[in-house]
Amino acid sequence: MKNRNNQLTATLFVVALALAPIVQAGPRPDGGPTRPPPPNENSEAIPESPVITIHSTDDVTRGKTGTFVLNMNGTRLLGGMYVNFSLSGSAVAGVDYVQPLSPAYIGQSSYGVIVIQTLADPRGSSNRQAYDVVVNLEPGAGYVLGLPSSARMWIKP
Repeated sequence: MKNRNNQLTATLFVVALALAPIVQAGPRPDGGPTRPPPPNENSEAIPESPVITIHSTDDVTRGKTGTFVLNMNGTRLLGGMYVNFSLSGSAVAGVDYVQPLSPAYIGQSSYGVIVIQTLADPRGSSNRQAYDVVVNLEPGAGYVLGLPSSARMWIKP
């Protein structure tokens, strides 16, 4: 009989130790409750969305390739995400650069790239002017825009 009581006591002790982390049991120095209080009825659990920012790597000379780098602060467990963007500036798509397609993909590494392939100047060599390309990030599902949310690159002659 004495042996069975020891086995039962040992089994209950092991079960209690296994369940302690699950029910968040443990002594508190202030003597308060050992479990977190339930959420307020008026509060809603809002999942934290990744924050997306952008910057230009540098200005680019005609005929070369320039890049904008997207950065995602916060991670996604199941992979990357697509981010919407629009283009503006004094440079003209199809004349000064090849228009990239929106949306851009940000991989699990938390970085993505928008490539701007510049074209030769069809205006002639007499017009040696720089033109700018501005990428503006646009809101979308599953992410929020951080600062900066737009970046500029100059296409130099």
